[in-house]
Amino acid sequence: MDTVLPETAAEAGKQGATLTDAWDYKGRPAARASTGGWGCAAMILGAELFERMTTLGIAVNLVPYMTGTMHLGSAAAANTVTNFIGTSFMLCLLGGFIADTYLGRYLTIAVFCAVQSAGVMVLTISTVAPALRPAPCGDATGQSAGCVPANGTQLGVLYLGLYMTALGTGGLKSSVSGFGSDQFDESDGGERKKMMRFFNWFYFFVSIGALLAVTVLVYVQDNVGRRYGYGICAVGILAGLGVFLSGTRRYRFKKLVGSPLTQVAAVTAAAWSKRALPLPSDPSMLYDVDDAAAAGQDLKGKLKLPHSKECRFLDHAAVIDRESPAATSKWSLCTRTDVEEVKQVVRMLPIWATTIMFWTIHAQMTTFAVEQASVMDRAIGGSGFLIPAGSLTVFLIGSILLTVPLYDSLVAPIARWITGNPHGLSPLQRVFVGLFLSVTGMAAAALIERHRLTSSTRGATLTVFLLMPQFLLVGAGEAFTYMGQLAFFLRECPKGMKTMSTGLFLSTCALGFFFSTLIVTIVHKVTGHGTRGSGGWLANNINEGRLDYFYWLLAVMSAINLCFFTVAARGYVYKDKRLADAGIELADEEAMVVGH
Repeated sequence: MDTVLPETAAEAGKQGATLTDAWDYKGRPAARASTGGWGCAAMILGAELFERMTTLGIAVNLVPYMTGTMHLGSAAAANTVTNFIGTSFMLCLLGGFIADTYLGRYLTIAVFCAVQSAGVMVLTISTVAPALRPAPCGDATGQSAGCVPANGTQLGVLYLGLYMTALGTGGLKSSVSGFGSDQFDESDGGERKKMMRFFNWFYFFVSIGALLAVTVLVYVQDNVGRRYGYGICAVGILAGLGVFLSGTRRYRFKKLVGSPLTQVAAVTAAAWSKRALPLPSDPSMLYDVDDAAAAGQDLKGKLKLPHSKECRFLDHAAVIDRESPAATSKWSLCTRTDVEEVKQVVRMLPIWATTIMFWTIHAQMTTFAVEQASVMDRAIGGSGFLIPAGSLTVFLIGSILLTVPLYDSLVAPIARWITGNPHGLSPLQRVFVGLFLSVTGMAAAALIERHRLTSSTRGATLTVFLLMPQFLLVGAGEAFTYMGQLAFFLRECPKGMKTMSTGLFLSTCALGFFFSTLIVTIVHKVTGHGTRGSGGWLANNINEGRLDYFYWLLAVMSAINLCFFTVAARGYVYKDKRLADAGIELADEEAMVVGH
């Protein structure tokens, strides 16, 4: 990757002065020379940098605040973090739907960026106003009997700020990468290459935002004041919004294409409403794109797909009943190709379901791993400088950044030599490696925590750098899982439902964090005892709990999940092979893999 942004001058004169599929802010065909390009992309990247810095800066250091300042238990604090991150990812689906169907990407980014800044301002106020925090107590961990937990009003204001921030994050994250790619013309070879470089830069800015969050922001929160850390985020988001809006006159805008979720809902509704009708013995009698074209419908460039025998129930959606197709709503009659595209999404669901567990493992790196770090020796040599507990996540991010080039330069060539696959490991093979690394990461975390507990009973405090193996293993696992998931969903999603790929990926992240909340809640209820449920595996005082047992539980669950994933992956037939068997050759499309 280059060390400076590429040139910002747009290339004029190629393939005409204006674009046929993009418009300027006044609704006129966009001029190639004066709109889009790297200048616009850079403004959009700035908004993403502040989004990542804000979300991660809040999440990685929230557990110490919830326990030490708000006086909540360890399990409740961990669940606050996982619910916040899970909601951020899940709301990306809402943001994407709004952008594709109603507002467009530009307005979605602007509106939700403002919502995120408002949420961070509420968080800042909650840390400044004494009435919005419980009274301090002598116990720095906030877990002794004299520490009064936060009341409903105090938690209500805090959660209002958190979930407004999550809402803003969801809308922003859903549209930033897409709007950035809109600034380049795919039909032009030179601009297409620039678009590919944009996605590299997108991931770079995401990583820079993450590094700033876990280093600078966490340090400011711990050593200067949390109010200043959150205040920096609020000012940064507003500055990013201002820069983003300043490019309005130069942006390229695309037409609303509609959400693929609407197509899934329409096919399902049409199939259900006509479930009593018999299916024709000849699939060619089903309503398809040829019939839709003859009826004057806009096919949006859809290509006819062959009929498949799976999920025959959905074929009812393409059964022609008594009404004329031209006068029929898409909610009562869909083309066979629409049905086949939904079937393809259904085929991916077993793979989708078995990748959720990885993000449950990942959630522990921002919750209980931070709590482990808080009771370990965080000094660097004899300097007296203490590493903030939340900053240990830098090892996770560093592992991701190291794994990606290591895969490209070492693993992929070896895999190409062994398998003969020109891409090295297939997407599902990469996911397998990531899931396997997550299992080993949890096993390592359990062993390290057991060693820490044993040393603690003898009065010894171990160095925090002993936690590095679990961060490095899970970080490497994230790199493989992340690359594999996105490549798989982008490759396998039907061409007419490409935005669905991002939704499928983000939903696994969201559900993984929510599943972590569920597991923590169940384990705490089953094993907890004592005042305020302070005992058990996830005791409020980590030295009195058995976090190692919890880690072993996750390791076993992940290992079982890995077995299910292996079965699903071995039985999965890639789309290109399935269509090739039907005599259809797919065009080789470049996958646009973006950061999260």
